Amino acid sequence: MRIVKGISICAVVAICFLVLHGCGGKKADANKPISEAKAEAEKMDVGQLRNMAMAYKEAIVAKKVDLDKVAAKLKEIPVTELLGEKAKNLKTDIENLNKAVNALKERFEVYYQKLKEKSGNLSGLEL
Repeated sequence: MRIVKGISICAVVAICFLVLHGCGGKKADANKPISEAKAEAEKMDVGQLRNMAMAYKEAIVAKKVDLDKVAAKLKEIPVTELLGEKAKNLKTDIENLNKAVNALKERFEVYYQKLKEKSGNLSGLEL
């Protein structure tokens, strides 16, 4: 009976994993070359374009939340320690997050503009 329960639990966990992760659409990739994103967008229908634009929007929003958290940590550092190692690391993190947000925005624009060109539904895609 224990073995059956164990197998059942493993099966349920595997199914949940596949549903939540394996079946999702394409994900936002800040490292994808712009030329590749443009070529990909050319082949997509309106629904696919909207899904990709939404994926990029969600990634941008998530990065901005991370950026706000790091900025808040930087503000907590006393003025006398702003030149210290901790502050430098936080500033580097902020720079990297800003670069990631900008890269995501560039790719978002590719899908957004193509969706706009095809007269797709743009509601909810505002940044």
